[in-house]
Amino acid sequence: MPDFQTEKLLVLKFLNAIDNADENNLVEIISKYTSENFNMKCTHPFNELEGADKIAKYLWSPIKKSFKPIQRRMDIFYAGTNLVDNHSSKWVVNMGHLLGSFNNPFFGIEPTKKTVMLWYCEFYKVENNKITEGAFFLDILKFMQHLKLSVVPDSTGMIGFNPGPKTHDGLYFEKQSDEEGNKTLDLMMRMANRLIGEGMRTTVSDLEKDWHDDMIWWGPGGIGASYTYDGYLKGHTGPFEENLEFIEFSGHVLENSEGNFGGWFGWPNLKMRPKGNYMGLTQNTDLIGEMRVVDLYRRDKDKIAENWILIDHLHFLKCVGIDLLERNKKLNN
Repeated sequence: MPDFQTEKLLVLKFLNAIDNADENNLVEIISKYTSENFNMKCTHPFNELEGADKIAKYLWSPIKKSFKPIQRRMDIFYAGTNLVDNHSSKWVVNMGHLLGSFNNPFFGIEPTKKTVMLWYCEFYKVENNKITEGAFFLDILKFMQHLKLSVVPDSTGMIGFNPGPKTHDGLYFEKQSDEEGNKTLDLMMRMANRLIGEGMRTTVSDLEKDWHDDMIWWGPGGIGASYTYDGYLKGHTGPFEENLEFIEFSGHVLENSEGNFGGWFGWPNLKMRPKGNYMGLTQNTDLIGEMRVVDLYRRDKDKIAENWILIDHLHFLKCVGIDLLERNKKLNN
């Protein structure tokens, strides 16, 4: 079995170089660690980018201009082969916050001149000692909630900063047990297949099969975090199921695990149609929105203890006719 140490070291060097780069040498640094056709799938408004020039210009440069200096506060780091392609590719995953000083506008959001935290999750595919593909999820809606912008309503779950694992052991810089990683992947997929098979509907009896009763669901901007079965059903699945019609599961780009941690992302994972007041923003519509979703999990023995979820809500809402970034710009003009 692969030990992923070469891939992990490459990604760690890449991230460190990006964090310490200035806007003038971003292209050079990205090119050093990535393949010629390196491409990234990013949350709105970055979206799909290909090549070092565009990734530097449209992803990292705006972040660095608005929030420099950036400090990466990593909470989860692991690597694994991809179940989606029958374990033929290796991916390195990391999640945490980017800490920065919000001194310049960010996509029309006015700077506060204060320290801010941006919740992120990244995925990098490594082949022949080069990063060939990536995904970058930045929870801009959660950031907007932290700033208490008027275009964002209250959430049904807890609004705050989503911390790393309760066990404080999510940084797998060293090789982990293959057996434990397989247990995590099997549990994740068992839970997911049940949920998809039931049309994205959840009951307490479903949760009891796969989740600890003191589970914590670290939800995305627009929804918030929920604790225990009761909190999860009230804070997330109830409003989600009541106000969205499940149209299609579109599959995942990546499904992998290592040790007690694992996860996936899709592009998109789901197609949903608003049929009610989802997040206090939508109403009945014929428009169908794409949900690009990240799920990371921590397994504790034979059940899931924690789940971190990022949803590209800005993209989903734009699909159904609601552009929160544009609404916010208009309020400031």
